[in-house]
Amino acid sequence: MIKRYKRLTYIFEDSIEVYEYLDGKYGAPGEKRGVKREATPDQIKKRNQWNKERKARHKLKTWFKENDFLALLTYKKEERPPDMKAAKKDFQEAMRIIRREYKKRGYELRWMRNIEVGPRGAWHIHVVINREADTDLILKKTWTHGRIDFKHLYEEGGFADLAGYITKTPETANRYNEKLVETSYSSSRNLPVPEPEKKRFVRWPKKPKEKKGYYIDKSSYFEGTNQATGYKFRYYTMIRLNRRI
Repeated sequence: MIKRYKRLTYIFEDSIEVYEYLDGKYGAPGEKRGVKREATPDQIKKRNQWNKERKARHKLKTWFKENDFLALLTYKKEERPPDMKAAKKDFQEAMRIIRREYKKRGYELRWMRNIEVGPRGAWHIHVVINREADTDLILKKTWTHGRIDFKHLYEEGGFADLAGYITKTPETANRYNEKLVETSYSSSRNLPVPEPEKKRFVRWPKKPKEKKGYYIDKSSYFEGTNQATGYKFRYYTMIRLNRRI
């Protein structure tokens, strides 16, 4: 029998993400195909943002942990950059110094950041950074353009909210009751993520099966129809019951 269905499984320390879909070249036996439509520019933009958030979430799950830092770097009014190019340069210069300080202490610097500017011209940078000894002191000494505020990361929801927050765009900023006119997301290069386990199967499971020791996060579950192929797909996250403390 033809194994028409695919499953991609991403395994992290405290969660498992599962993506199931029909291989469009085979079709589903006895199942009427949905209407195939050309994706609109808005749908393409939303899909690209979804992929960006997914990749960011996987980096967060792989390389960051609870109590690492989410830092907010602000600018004094007189220090505001004239454009995004200048803001990127400010960040790069700061990271160069911070990386050097980390290296002196035997640490490897890892970061994810989003540079943002609001409608009134207030620039700021959100940075996820691995917390090591003296990280807060290093950042405060290095960032001379304005203030720095720190929050600790928490893993509730598998970093899903944080992934959306650190990659937000002017179009998605309303999720967080913000208004932005320009953003730029990036991350350090030393954040590789594991490849998924791949499996094919004959029949579409009516219901996803929970792995022993895990539960399905209902808020993560989604099932829909692929606009390009007209066939259904779904994805969901399983959370470990006894996560590390």
